[in-house]
Amino acid sequence: MLLGNYTKNLIEAGCDEAGRGCLAGPVFAAAVVLPRDFMNEVLTDSKQLTEKQRDMLRPIIENQAIAWAVASVNAETIDTINILNASILAMHLAVQKLTTMPQMLLIDGNRFKPYPGIPHLCIVKGDEKYLSIAAASVLAKTHRDAYMQGIHLDYPIYGWNQNKGYPSKKHRDIIREHGITPYHRISFRMTGKKTD
Repeated sequence: MLLGNYTKNLIEAGCDEAGRGCLAGPVFAAAVVLPRDFMNEVLTDSKQLTEKQRDMLRPIIENQAIAWAVASVNAETIDTINILNASILAMHLAVQKLTTMPQMLLIDGNRFKPYPGIPHLCIVKGDEKYLSIAAASVLAKTHRDAYMQGIHLDYPIYGWNQNKGYPSKKHRDIIREHGITPYHRISFRMTGKKTD
């Protein structure tokens, strides 16, 4: 069972990203402020959920959250500032869009840059431990998947409706045969790992 809150009285926002290991498409991030009494037995890390479960949870989270926001950083910026900085920037942009400003940020992972005026806590596998981070992981993933479905129509040969930009064998083979698109991250090796 995931925990509801880290602090006793502070307004908390869970933050997570999706698309960090992709060859194509933006990195998306979400920030979610849940009510303190929010409960959901299905909600967990989006990677442990089926697409059907994520799609079912998205409107529940968006309707019941006190505040939520999603932001993205495109491939060109990822190539310029690197994927870690782009992921953190996307989280900052999502927090900035919240209609209720949190007093504490719960960040999935172990790296973050302080957001002005709001303390944060990095939690490894936080999306498996706290509801607000799990909710952020679901929103980031579902919003990104919807975006990739949309740009798939522009470049259907790459199969983004299926692979969502991740480095599947078929995706890598098509890049080798047809080259890249403006949505591809040129700073990534074909494995999907950053070329640092």
